Amino acid sequence: MMMAYGMFVFALNSAPYQELQRQTAWRHDGQGRVGKRPARQFLGPGDDTITLTGTLLPHLTGGQQNLDELREMADEGGAWPLIEGSGIFYGLYVIEGMSETKSHQMRDGSAQRIAFSLTLQRIDDESAERLGSLAAAFGRLRSGNIAGALA
Repeated sequence: MMMAYGMFVFALNSAPYQELQRQTAWRHDGQGRVGKRPARQFLGPGDDTITLTGTLLPHLTGGQQNLDELREMADEGGAWPLIEGSGIFYGLYVIEGMSETKSHQMRDGSAQRIAFSLTLQRIDDESAERLGSLAAAFGRLRSGNIAGALA
C-alpha cells in the first residue's frame, strides 16, 4: 500500500501515483504604514494542498474504474483521512479536483495509458457531517464499484 484515502487504497495494482506534491501556506495579514513596509500579523495556517500524479496502464495496473471510484467519493463531498503507507497521517482531506488524459487507444477506443492528477485539500473542520460516509463506501464495495478498496 502506498497511501490510503478513506477506503480507497493507492497501490501498484489499483492507482499508483508517481509523484506527490504538497503545498502548505501560512497566513500573514499586512497593515499598511506610511513610509514603511506593511506590518505583518500571523493569522495561522493557510491551505494545505496535496497533488498526486500518476499514469495507469490498465493491462498492468488499475484502470478507469479506479478513477471513477475517486470521482464518486468527490461527488459525496466528504472528507477522508489521508494516511501514507509508512504510517504518516496527513489529516482530513477533500477531493478538490481531478484530471485525466487518455492515450494509446485500442480499436474499441479504450486507452492503454491513462495519466491522472488528483488534488486534495486539507480541512480542519472536525464536525461529523464533513466526514465521508462509510455507508456509501460499503455500498460501493458491495456493488463491486470500489476497485481500489483494500487492494
